[in-house]
Amino acid sequence: MWGSLFRRQAGKTASSTTTSSIATAHLQHRFVSRLTYTNGAMRDPNTLSNYDAWRTRHTTTNLKVDFNSKSLRGKVILELESQTDKSSKEIILDSSYLDVSAIKLSGESTKWEIKDRQGANGSPVHIAIPNGAPKGDVIKVEIDVATTDKCTALQWLTPAQTSNKKAPFMFSQCQAIHARSLFPCQDTPDVKSTYTFNITSPHVVVASGVPVKGGETEGEGDEKVYKFEQKVPIPSYLYALASGDIESAPIGRISSVATGPNELKASQWELEGDMDKFLDAAEKIVFPYKWGEYNVLVLPPSFPYGGMENPIFTFATPTIISGDKQNIDVIAHELAHSWSGNLVTSCSWEHFWLNEGWTMYLERRIQASIHGSEAHIDFSAIRGWKALEESIEEFGKDHEFTKLCISHKGIDPDDAFSTVPYEKGFHFIYYLDKLVGRENFDKFIPHYFSKWANKSLDSFEFKDTFLGFFSAPEYASLKDKIAEIDWEGRFYSTGLPPKPEFDTSLVDECYKLAEKWKQKDFQPSPSDVKGWTGNQILVLLNEVQDFEEPLSVERSQSLGETYGLTDSKNAELKSAYYHIAMKAQDASSYQGVADLLGEVGRMKFVRPLYRSLNKVARDLALETFEKYKDFYHPICRQLVEKDLGVASKSA
Repeated sequence: MWGSLFRRQAGKTASSTTTSSIATAHLQHRFVSRLTYTNGAMRDPNTLSNYDAWRTRHTTTNLKVDFNSKSLRGKVILELESQTDKSSKEIILDSSYLDVSAIKLSGESTKWEIKDRQGANGSPVHIAIPNGAPKGDVIKVEIDVATTDKCTALQWLTPAQTSNKKAPFMFSQCQAIHARSLFPCQDTPDVKSTYTFNITSPHVVVASGVPVKGGETEGEGDEKVYKFEQKVPIPSYLYALASGDIESAPIGRISSVATGPNELKASQWELEGDMDKFLDAAEKIVFPYKWGEYNVLVLPPSFPYGGMENPIFTFATPTIISGDKQNIDVIAHELAHSWSGNLVTSCSWEHFWLNEGWTMYLERRIQASIHGSEAHIDFSAIRGWKALEESIEEFGKDHEFTKLCISHKGIDPDDAFSTVPYEKGFHFIYYLDKLVGRENFDKFIPHYFSKWANKSLDSFEFKDTFLGFFSAPEYASLKDKIAEIDWEGRFYSTGLPPKPEFDTSLVDECYKLAEKWKQKDFQPSPSDVKGWTGNQILVLLNEVQDFEEPLSVERSQSLGETYGLTDSKNAELKSAYYHIAMKAQDASSYQGVADLLGEVGRMKFVRPLYRSLNKVARDLALETFEKYKDFYHPICRQLVEKDLGVASKSA
């Protein structure tokens, strides 16, 4: 869900669940999960559906985008295959704050009930199947449904909130468990379905499916029906829609960028030179792309993440369009998800590292391939290590959420989200790569993604796949090395993983300049960073931010002015500089922080900036949040409320 470390919010999220209760649940989970999972029972604690008895094979969504009522409404048809021989007499689906008006089975009425809400998991929908169904039979469930104003998957923008002020805009964000607030479904990554989209809207629609050629038809008035097909089975969290004043332009041989008319030219320029390079590199590492098209939708600034790997159309933050091509590694990450996460998927959010750890690894391999140097893997990993340290420091080094495998019983996946599965997951994959050698690991990569294509798996199945592959006679020389892998420790140890020896060749000059900033008589010059990439400047700023003795107000201001950070259009750099300024207690910077918080909705920037501002100017932090809270996506808004300790005011 939630994209790579440098695209998405990093750090601790508040949780009402105590560490001790998590630990108890996790201990129980740790010893019984393998037995339960291998017997075919449900293995996702964040769904209330009985997907062990019924499995969704195809989903058709006939929905209207109603900008007046700010709702999606229409009919959704689920085709579910019986997994038992008539023994299951009901289908249970996930739902959250939905208005369900009718449910039929193959056109015939049946009894159904929405039961009481069970926390973040929502309200289960029970649908009677009086006679059950033979194993393998498919039943069609037709549901008349509308979203409500409590829907957590959608954000609605007025024309005034868009750049050209001409039309409203709507977009979805279903990861982790928010698809259930769009329509009743088996909202678990352990179930994959093909999809048909028939979406009616007065404005252009994009979706996580391939547009049907000639499929666009006229609707009522100024409405049109936009049709898409997703023939590769996907989990519910990858269901995605957006609608608004959207135009598109080509950026590669199978790729286009879509965005608002005012942003189209700049977005095309930012992406078109690199898209095919990313794709070629990824295909060489794994195997050919399976999805037909790869497109990018650059969303309005309230989008809470750096990127969301929705198939066919990656949803991306506008902060990647910085006019300097310094932030487009987001696209390398989201493209890598086309194999890791989308094609091969973790079976639950407990094993989320399988999605993100692998994707970080593939992203860095793509970058190294494009730049022609392995040093680029470690350059990115060094930055990632710092973010991992910060995240673990926020949680506490013994916190359950610093493990790779976390019990999610009673946990909202959004609360458990952090940098940990990205970077700690990456370091496990990178460790395995180095352990067996690149040549051998490069043979394992396509084997793994081929074996689990269109399926979901857990950490134990990954372990079995790895051990099975390297048990072949040609790898006999690796037997002793592989026997030393501490799988238990890697999956369940808290805190930081073992730190590798990084190749620091690309960051050494950043460190040297940072050391100079410790000298109070150092006279900075713009030439200090001439020819540097944005990421190198970011490494410098991260080092300065970690100084035991913060910069003085005057030195902090000199840093921002000399290197052009205060006027930068690059949100990565501007945000990093503001953290230094706030640590220096430069009160003149606080309003700039507040202004930036009204311009970007990306949680990677928003949450840490609010936390820092809250420490030095709480009144301004609260005032800023009150002013801009309706600008933020519901997921972002709820988490910032927790960060600021004001959740009860909007409950």
